[in-house]
Amino acid sequence: MKKLLIALSMLCFVVGCKKVQKPAIEESKEIAEVKETVENNKPFFWEGANIYFLLTDRFNNGNPDNDVNFSRTDSTAVLRGFEGGDIAGITQKIEEGYFTDLGINAIWFTPVVEQVHGVVDEGTGKTYGYHGYWTKDWTAIDPNFGDKQELKKLVKTAHAKGIRILLDVVLNHTGPVTEMDPVWPDNWVRTGPPCEFTTYENTTACTLVKNLPDILTESDEPVELPDALLAKWKEEGRLSQELDELHLFFERTGYPRAPRFYIIKWITDYINEFGVDGFRVDTVKHVNENAWAELRKEADYSFETWKKKHPDEVLDNNPFYMVGEVYNYGISSGRLFDFGDKKVDYYENGFKSLINFELKTDAAKDYDAIFKKYNYLLNTKLDGKSVVNYLTSHDDGSPFDKERKKPFHSANILLLTPGASQVYYGDETSRPLIIEGTEGDATLRSFMNWEDLDSIPKIKKIHKHWQKLGQFRANHPAIGAGKHKRLAKAPYVFSRMYINGDYKDKVAVGLDLPKGKKSLWVKGFFGEGTKLYDTYSETEVVVKNGKVILENDFDTALLELME
Repeated sequence: MKKLLIALSMLCFVVGCKKVQKPAIEESKEIAEVKETVENNKPFFWEGANIYFLLTDRFNNGNPDNDVNFSRTDSTAVLRGFEGGDIAGITQKIEEGYFTDLGINAIWFTPVVEQVHGVVDEGTGKTYGYHGYWTKDWTAIDPNFGDKQELKKLVKTAHAKGIRILLDVVLNHTGPVTEMDPVWPDNWVRTGPPCEFTTYENTTACTLVKNLPDILTESDEPVELPDALLAKWKEEGRLSQELDELHLFFERTGYPRAPRFYIIKWITDYINEFGVDGFRVDTVKHVNENAWAELRKEADYSFETWKKKHPDEVLDNNPFYMVGEVYNYGISSGRLFDFGDKKVDYYENGFKSLINFELKTDAAKDYDAIFKKYNYLLNTKLDGKSVVNYLTSHDDGSPFDKERKKPFHSANILLLTPGASQVYYGDETSRPLIIEGTEGDATLRSFMNWEDLDSIPKIKKIHKHWQKLGQFRANHPAIGAGKHKRLAKAPYVFSRMYINGDYKDKVAVGLDLPKGKKSLWVKGFFGEGTKLYDTYSETEVVVKNGKVILENDFDTALLELME
């Protein structure tokens, strides 16, 4: 209600408050548009982002007509074939306001570039490249996911809602070899030895798994384009265009025509063409770190070029964002990842953030122990940088609460811990992470459980809790990016404050509160007589004798200053 009143007052300011008779539908639309503008004008900081991560093929099927392509009709192992999710399905949910209602301000989805056409039997049954990490052609969108026009629409639709888009990019490897997908030339890839993960060299100059050709990203030797790729482009009628663009890229940059620079050009084209806001970078520790600095340099160039060409579409002054997946990196390591014989600072090589694999184990600790630890590390070892926290993911077989017994606690930990948050699709609806008949990580990748959300009261209640916390987080950068302080031990109350230039944000949160009447200690943070609003219970309160009094059956309070 409070937000609606603010929107209405803004509407009066914009259009005047004279009593002008308008059709109800028109007036309601106008209010909604102003409200959306108000919400979109909130300051955004990547350090406190609320990122939603989804498997493109497993989220929502917006266009059933693209479900089968390239004769991908072989029977596969459980959850190892294409299930129909696509770019259009993501856009549909953006338009419906699903992400906005969840407090999401950035979406990361698995790669949508063209995947190998054939089926692979990797010991866990036949598998297609439904997950997006088996690239055949970096310059094309896989028709199972959609096309470039649909990707363009997705980015525009997200930006209109104040939501940033992160593309998942792969530089480390091609897709596996199949009967329909030949291996790339040996001056482009290595097919062995397999990685041992005990030294820097046997983690970078190796293949992750059998039959996953590894790009020679350390090489500076010029190479010609593969004949198979040239033939493909020719058949598709775009050979001349692709070659001309490559000529201009290498002429501008002066880079040698080494494998990694071709791919860097192809990856950054998605910034040039669509204005995506950032990259989630796959398999970071398996590539020489200088390659990431080079990717970042070209990404920055492309982002600035896009913004100059599209000044009316620029969301803010934030630079291009890169978050890296350095598998098993934890926040306690600070800026360095230890290979055993060498330590690497990926933050010095293009990354603003790294995915933090540590929260899933920290989550067993009490709230304040977690919050204090993250507050300390982010303001000391990682000052000026950040991490992206998660509890469940697509390739982590040991997630927190795999049986989904603690959905409310999970929301509290993930959405209230300092740093950026990564909601894995279905965290907010308790989508099952244990699927009978699956092998390996397929069990983590079932289709989004929309039917449960529509029909099961318990799931609706869980979802509502995630919405409330997510919206509070999105509205208050202090939650993820601010400094933490415990205000009271029992009932537990903490504060967060964030200052950036002239911008200041301060909030207080109460957790594990008793039912009925409760007293929350806020002395020293909010002054006597300060009017506050608890967004969880939608209640106005006033600070009296250093505390506020609430009376409800909720165990959570989210306190913000009354505007």
